Amino acid sequence: MKTPSLLALEIVAHRGSSYLAPENTTIACALAWEEKADAVELDVHLTKDGRLVVIHDGNTKRTTGVAGEVAQMTLAEIQALDARRWKKAQHAGVTIPTLDEFLAVGPDWRRFFIEVKCGAEAVSELKRCLERARFTPEQAVIISFNQDVVAAAKRDIPEYQAAWLVGAAKDSAKGRSLTLDEVIAEARGIAADGLDLSEAWPIDAAFVKKVNKAGLRLWVWTVDDPALARRLKEAGVDGITTNRPGWLREQLL
Repeated sequence: MKTPSLLALEIVAHRGSSYLAPENTTIACALAWEEKADAVELDVHLTKDGRLVVIHDGNTKRTTGVAGEVAQMTLAEIQALDARRWKKAQHAGVTIPTLDEFLAVGPDWRRFFIEVKCGAEAVSELKRCLERARFTPEQAVIISFNQDVVAAAKRDIPEYQAAWLVGAAKDSAKGRSLTLDEVIAEARGIAADGLDLSEAWPIDAAFVKKVNKAGLRLWVWTVDDPALARRLKEAGVDGITTNRPGWLREQLL
């Protein structure tokens, strides 16, 4: 069992320890645990043959140098690529992991925020992955910008928490600004357990209180600024996602 954090704030490693290692790889995941992250965030896409792989983009070009649409490639084709970042040449030979492989990395208490980047069709395979990992409900939070994914997760695997990801209000996918009241209403409409908001939102103690009063938890991404992290901690958010989990934790202690 994990020792409770001295920060009373969940530090979530964004795509693993992505400041130091190739993002969304098992290397980045292992390093995040070494840096005492409380949880690791990762992104998944569904392959042509129905497997969930850990990659942020729908195309493999940025992280492997070889262009290919994940949804149109088989797992074998994807894992034949080198997932290093060009500036991290010492990590040559790293593959894009399956979700099964990624979830196996870490201590017994390991906890993940799994962002589904595709659609609700991925939820059935996600359910199978969590069953194969023998995870408890506390070990995974399902997150997505796609409301259909959150709703499907709460319908098909309700024992796991699910949070709706929302970017800066002015950059809403709906093409207009959303108020906090509107975001809360929509989150409750899809049975979300919480919100995972961009750090660009004007979050203070009153903001957090309003979210919590609606029965929702609140996480914030992506925070690499210690001053902002302190303000969010004082405001009472549940956790923050960061590219630098070890370094940021030291700044907050």
